[in-house]
Amino acid sequence: MAGCGKPVLVMVLKGYPRISETFISNEILLLESLGFTVRIVSMRKPREDFSHASVGRIRAEVVYLPEAILPALPRLAAAAVRTLAAHPRGWLRAAGLMLRHFIQSPKSATVKHLLQAGLLCQEALRPGESPHLHAHFAHSPTSVAMYAGLMCGAPVSFTGHAKDVWTQDPVRLAEKIGRAAFVVTCTMANVAYLKKLSPNGTPVFGVYHGIDLSLFAGGGARPANGPPYRLLTVARLTAKKGLDTVLDALAVLAGQGIDFTYDLVGAGEDREALARQAARLGLAGRVRFHGALPHEQVLELYRAAHAFVLGCRVLPNGDRDGVPNVVVEAMAMGVPVAATDVSALPELARHEETALTCPPGDAKALAANVARLLTDFGLRDRLTGAAREVVAAEFDNAANTRRLAAIFAEYAGSTPGAFAAGRVL
Repeated sequence: MAGCGKPVLVMVLKGYPRISETFISNEILLLESLGFTVRIVSMRKPREDFSHASVGRIRAEVVYLPEAILPALPRLAAAAVRTLAAHPRGWLRAAGLMLRHFIQSPKSATVKHLLQAGLLCQEALRPGESPHLHAHFAHSPTSVAMYAGLMCGAPVSFTGHAKDVWTQDPVRLAEKIGRAAFVVTCTMANVAYLKKLSPNGTPVFGVYHGIDLSLFAGGGARPANGPPYRLLTVARLTAKKGLDTVLDALAVLAGQGIDFTYDLVGAGEDREALARQAARLGLAGRVRFHGALPHEQVLELYRAAHAFVLGCRVLPNGDRDGVPNVVVEAMAMGVPVAATDVSALPELARHEETALTCPPGDAKALAANVARLLTDFGLRDRLTGAAREVVAAEFDNAANTRRLAAIFAEYAGSTPGAFAAGRVL
């Protein structure tokens, strides 16, 4: 869909808004402030009954795609017919690609993505616009954007994050990279991996998500040194976060007579298993499961915390974290961090420099690091001071979004593979 109208950045998301993906809503808000016209296409409606305050300041129109084929079949079929009529060659190219994908891996989701792409072309694109489709996450959102781009002739790019990068078939991921105008990802570890997969030199850019440094300002009183200590984790309650290792480490601390309570913020499928583990370890009276909370309440917990603890691991299917934003937030707030040294975490949590780290699954080592953070005040002050400097220099979301905006301004509208290998920002 070539055109000379005002460029529109069409962001294809898995869900919007999502409490666990504040970095995306912050990115959209900042892009709007830089003059971009953004339209959001969400593959599912919100599943939480609240959102962060920043979402309310986003002006972008939101188009929701149906999550299932059968309930929306008339709408999807009508959109497919209209898109076929408007872009017959592009629609047939997309359908042929979908058929090849379906033969390789027969899944109904593949057909759904093609139908959703046709609906995107009809309901999220406007005559006379010059759209650029950008998907967040390299799996299903990129598939929908890729089919839609083929249909309507719009350039496509995507941002890869964690699970979507590391658990996807490398052959399929390489194909997506090859069809993209450019790729963005949020860690340098991801950059190296995606560049190796690129079949045609598609530019791959590393841009950290970052946080709003004005929101997570560490000023004000810190909790008094000494017990009772308050330990904190903010994370989805899922296996790759290593929360079972954290609880095992807390049991070691309790066995050493250290007086503490533990605030666990987040929701997820492991909630009941973690509660049972806490009870089995004799920690039920010390652990508070808060569920998902808005930023305002999380900020109060950061301010009260003596240490932040996270036990990330790599799962057998390759799923892993990048640089969790909660670690950035804790460091910005002046909370000392004990974490594991997996994946991209050492890009920020550098052992004995900005944090204390240990191998995943090592509860005794994690407990020892937490104990050091609680009792060695000189170490704690040195680590938190250095951590704040790194966060300010590398994880300011306003500065990083300006870098992202420069990429969009330079490359949006380009054809796949038209540029040499991209630089890392």
